[in-house]
Amino acid sequence: MNSPSDPALPRAPRDAAGAAPAGAAPSRTPSATGATPEASAQYARLLDIMARLRRPGDGCPWDLEQTLETLKPYLIEEAYEALDALETQNRADMVEELGDLLLQIVFIAQVAAESGLFDMADVARGISDKLIRRHPHIFGTESAPTTADVLRNWDRIKRAEKTARQSALDGIPSHVPPLHRAYQLQKRAARAGFDWADVNGALDKLREEVGELDEAVKEDSRDHVMEELGDVLFAAVKVARFVQCDPHYALDRTNAKFERRFRAMESEILAEGKTLKDCTLPEMELHWNRHRAADKART
Repeated sequence: MNSPSDPALPRAPRDAAGAAPAGAAPSRTPSATGATPEASAQYARLLDIMARLRRPGDGCPWDLEQTLETLKPYLIEEAYEALDALETQNRADMVEELGDLLLQIVFIAQVAAESGLFDMADVARGISDKLIRRHPHIFGTESAPTTADVLRNWDRIKRAEKTARQSALDGIPSHVPPLHRAYQLQKRAARAGFDWADVNGALDKLREEVGELDEAVKEDSRDHVMEELGDVLFAAVKVARFVQCDPHYALDRTNAKFERRFRAMESEILAEGKTLKDCTLPEMELHWNRHRAADKART
């Protein structure tokens, strides 16, 4: 089905035949729709390059060997590398890594097109149609003056689209990391009304789970410890959700903080002519606490 058109959306300048003005230089200035002639040209170029790499007989041997199955790991890998680039805010890194991620999408669509499964036009059409359907306050006649209104509309329309789903928890990808899956499970349950009234309930539950973990450790039962540790992590995710903090990024920041402090401690000890194995724990803690205090002073 073709995407619905909106007569209110502005169109790029065209001559009587519908073509762009002759001699016009590629523009990087986005129109009101966000499209640019240069972006369209480069996107078409990428599709042509991918098709050439996959051309039977004289294409690239490696590219020709790839299948939908073999491309799965690259999609995940490039997504993580794109996230790293976004963290750095380095323009060159972001452009490169987002390009690598886009390549994986184009690659998968090309492989699928060769078997008649779908092509890149289907992918682009599908997401365009979905965006229009789920934004009736922009492309239709509904009203959504606040973000909360937008999210309610989105969920309502999404539920109507996914009529085959039986549970409020259906549709969460099975391949997402466990921490993110916990976050998504709780969000779905909350939308169904199964949630604490406020963050205090979530904090009380976290304290309760920490106490149960303490008891399990004292029992020295590995299975019980595993269960209670999982409950603590799940309860911590609940707190993160209430304070509108993505637990993935919260943990990522703590990982970076730990690595920074540990490397600084390690460098100082090496500068003293010793190694970590030469130091007692209290000696290492002196270095650690100095860097910890410095971090606290900066916040």
